Amino acid sequence: MSVIEGDVQGSIDEVAEEDVEGDAEGDAVSVVASRTERAGGGDPTPAEDLLYGVIRRLWPLHRTVVRAVEHELAGTGMTAGEHALLDVLRSEGPQTVPQLARAMGLDRQPVQRWVNHAAELGLVVTAPNPAHRRSSLIRLTAEGTAAIGGIQAFEASELRRRLADLPAGDVRTALHVLDRLGEEFRHLANGPRSAPEESDSQGSCGSDGNSDDNGITPASPHQVHKGRPAR
Repeated sequence: MSVIEGDVQGSIDEVAEEDVEGDAEGDAVSVVASRTERAGGGDPTPAEDLLYGVIRRLWPLHRTVVRAVEHELAGTGMTAGEHALLDVLRSEGPQTVPQLARAMGLDRQPVQRWVNHAAELGLVVTAPNPAHRRSSLIRLTAEGTAAIGGIQAFEASELRRRLADLPAGDVRTALHVLDRLGEEFRHLANGPRSAPEESDSQGSCGSDGNSDDNGITPASPHQVHKGRPAR
């Protein structure tokens, strides 16, 4: 279930907690698809119909996966966002907070909150960064490595059991399509804004406010994470 890492732009925790904001972003996906269809002119081709079908399923799928992960993490002290954070650190190694935010496709602020809480739980610590004195690296502790390893071992067994009928070739095709959609929509999100009827109008891209200071807060009396509870 580690597919949740940043596939749809936005804070993973805030998605689950703020339905109004989530609904607005879900509507935005449909609006983009609708505008793209109108801009092309005429009826969509069968291939375009299929692409719209994929796009329209992304947001509800994302929210469903987040809820499933939150259900799995109940009693551990971790959030779905911290699950995603630990997965990136496990797969990519130590990262700065801005690097983590870029890897997850999110703003720095929610990622910093997850880092702070994961540090309180004893799952991550800061380490000196040879490349930048003011921007510390975030790395997993032994407890963090054991926690995310145990969680993902359970997830892997569930995926094998529930999705055993999916051919590997179909999954590779799905990955290819999702990678292409992500690439093209990043161009749309970051490029100059242009409406079909006003091709010379442009918008400006906002800053994510990333800074070099990681700002991890001191440890609090939160209970140290003990791993996934027994079922």
